[in-house]
Amino acid sequence: MPSHWRSCLALTTAAFCLILPAAAEHTRFWRQTTFEEFEKGTAKGVALRSDGRLVLAPRFAPLADPNTAYLWALRVDSKGRLYAAGGSNARVVRIDEKGATTSVFDSAELSAQAIAFDAHDNLYVATSPDGKVYRIDAQGQRSVFFGPKTKYIWDLAFSPSGILYVATGDKGEVFAVTPDGQGRLLYKSEETHVRSLAIDREGRLLAGTEPSGLVLRLDTRNSAVDGSASGAKLAELSPFVLYETAKKEITAMLVDKAGNLYVAAVGEKTPAAVVASPQPLPVVSATLGQPGVAAMPMQQPNFMSIPAIGGGSEIYKITPDGAPERLWSSREDLVFSLALSPEEKLLVGTGSRGIVYQLEGHGLYSSLAKTSAGQVTGLAAGRDGRVFVGTANPGKIFSLGPGPEPEGVFESQVYDARTFSQWGRLGWWGHSASASSPVAFYLRSGNTSNPEKNWSPWAGPYRDPRGEKVSLPPARFVQWKAVFKGSAPGTSIDWVSVAYLPQNVAPVIETIIVQSPGIRAQGVSAVVPGSQPSAPVQLRMPPAPAQPGVLSFPQPAPAPPGRFDPPPQGFVQRGYQSVVWSARDDNDDDLLFTLYYRGEGEKNWKLLKDKVETRFYSWDTTAMPDGAYLLKIVASDSPSNPPDEALSAERESDRFEVANTPPVIVNLRAEEGSPDVHIRLEARSAAALIARAESSVDGRDWQIVFPAGRLSDAARESYDFTLPALPPGEHTVAVRIYDDFENAATAKVTFTTPLRRKQ
Repeated sequence: MPSHWRSCLALTTAAFCLILPAAAEHTRFWRQTTFEEFEKGTAKGVALRSDGRLVLAPRFAPLADPNTAYLWALRVDSKGRLYAAGGSNARVVRIDEKGATTSVFDSAELSAQAIAFDAHDNLYVATSPDGKVYRIDAQGQRSVFFGPKTKYIWDLAFSPSGILYVATGDKGEVFAVTPDGQGRLLYKSEETHVRSLAIDREGRLLAGTEPSGLVLRLDTRNSAVDGSASGAKLAELSPFVLYETAKKEITAMLVDKAGNLYVAAVGEKTPAAVVASPQPLPVVSATLGQPGVAAMPMQQPNFMSIPAIGGGSEIYKITPDGAPERLWSSREDLVFSLALSPEEKLLVGTGSRGIVYQLEGHGLYSSLAKTSAGQVTGLAAGRDGRVFVGTANPGKIFSLGPGPEPEGVFESQVYDARTFSQWGRLGWWGHSASASSPVAFYLRSGNTSNPEKNWSPWAGPYRDPRGEKVSLPPARFVQWKAVFKGSAPGTSIDWVSVAYLPQNVAPVIETIIVQSPGIRAQGVSAVVPGSQPSAPVQLRMPPAPAQPGVLSFPQPAPAPPGRFDPPPQGFVQRGYQSVVWSARDDNDDDLLFTLYYRGEGEKNWKLLKDKVETRFYSWDTTAMPDGAYLLKIVASDSPSNPPDEALSAERESDRFEVANTPPVIVNLRAEEGSPDVHIRLEARSAAALIARAESSVDGRDWQIVFPAGRLSDAARESYDFTLPALPPGEHTVAVRIYDDFENAATAKVTFTTPLRRKQ
């Protein structure tokens, strides 16, 4: 980067740092820089790299519509002609450079699953569900070339010597077919399916299986498959397991010029099939969206479809000496096809979103193109630098490259500022960023979640990465787009930032909960170490604050990070009253609270406490006369606003009572019964209800006693309870009563048994 641009970038960064959201400033920035953030936008002719960089994509355009539901295989013959196979019904078409299609094979069978060419460009087609291989010569004459008597034929591959290898399912067999159509069983595995085939640079056959996800190597070079050896000898081939993948099914394999083998594997194995890998492999996560893989919505019977698979995909590279490396992993995308670009980079065709990825190396990958179909099932490199892309649901053919798109457009997601906002400067940065960059930015704003309805027109262009003031109506929602011109193949966008100032709105106090009397609320840090702890008690907490905003938006942007208030702890402490409340501010302002109180029937509010930063407060009520009270809490956003712009809101609590005067015990007496002793008394409270009473005889354990009528629900209660038989002598009965504020009173009576009867 030139030194003057480094200086500009440093100044720009410094300026941004000065105006980042602080305790006294509303200015915020919507900044996008990661893959996950950019992926929420819409790319047309723009590639998204896994390191969060937007670049101009290779040219991607529709080429042909074979008028079929799905395609399974693409192949290019020695003359550079493109062929596509699929269904239903089973069909193979040839596509010329202009996209015109010519049917070269049709059958009443439901699918043409695989195709291959021999050295003379004779076409071989594998069909399902009858499991036959057809041969179509240069004159278009077709004949049944080989019938392995199996339902599934998954793949075809020719050896350098002209032997056709046929991978089948149900019994997991591989057949070798000589040029005269004589087929012999080459290998019978313990797997259910042999799903894919490849030939390494030594001419050895490579096979991928299901359900164990094995990569096998069959050394056929000395097996005399040209017909001079017996079928028994061919069947004695012992495979070598190059690698057991962590997935269930090998869907595609590819060998590059250097002899490296690329393997695509999908699906979770059943627990019984999982075998630990010899050593952990490095992984580059390509997790896209939420975990889990959607079922593949195929439009054909199950015998022609790859079963609905969960568990995502992995791609491995196995070097010629057999060393494995995991290149790519996705929890959402399923890999169906592999190819090499003209630059020898690995291309990956996936479902169920129809995306073509390119592995860039060093753990990076790019999302090059998103098709209109559900799955990219075929990739084939052409001779002119193009890569052909075949899809399913529906079956279409596209061309990728050569060269970049003449223009690329990237539209960001719609950003929800959550409140009516004024829009400030647009800044961005990337490779080759300059004021004369061929990348132009545009912005629009509106007050509905759908940007296509009643929004402002696009404002722009803006090109200066150091930031430009935008001309945009204040609104709640905003969106930007970047337009790449074809003259910008080396230009990238690394991050985009839009400044905005939300209109200040008043805070909201949502709930006030006055706690039961005799509880003190404390913050975690307020508990003094080493102090005698009080009995803890569970506080009644308000519900979570409601989501801010007034408009409905399907995927609202996250709220700016606010201060986290840890919930208080509650402790029993007589004479204390506590209140807990919830409050929010749509601007995410810092709030200060002021608490007032007044007695029931009074008119004027009295200050209880000001400048409270927490959302709870406790106070000693012993200085307050007994009676009923109300609280008023006022919230102010003054810490984050100038005095003339600060706003406030208030809310009153429910009625609560203060009662610190203890109850009294009157007329406590012991009276002799026959043969028992009766204890009689009255409990009275001036400001509360009598809650309970207890008695103790001669210092023994306290026992609950019930009032007359058994209910404690009045300010006056009478008690008359009988003592068990006592030995002769002096006895003392202690009585303790509590009101519902835990105020207590104690008294005693002493008597001697037997007592003199009253005359």
